[in-house]
Amino acid sequence: MSETKKNQKGQINIELDASVAEGTYSNLAIINHSVSEFVVDFVNIMPGIPKSKVKSRIILTPQHAKRLSKALHDNVKRFEQAHGEIKDYEQPPVPLNFGPTGQA
Repeated sequence: MSETKKNQKGQINIELDASVAEGTYSNLAIINHSVSEFVVDFVNIMPGIPKSKVKSRIILTPQHAKRLSKALHDNVKRFEQAHGEIKDYEQPPVPLNFGPTGQA
């Protein structure tokens, strides 16, 4: 099953397949860039699991990265106006070798 969205101004059809519509959970984004592109790796890290895999990688031009940043900022602002401030709890940075380190 797929869904198509239409934009009346430019008549752009965007198809959303059912498998993509399910989405992929991520609680860590790793962002790198070069002069010509931004690479965003989405990862799901879980306590007690020492190894995590990149679940999705998105590659953007610098112009699209800036547009995405602005769109995300605008949407967070609208969300907070409707639902209240999103709390940003101070947490130590997650090391890339995230997992149990203690000994019993």
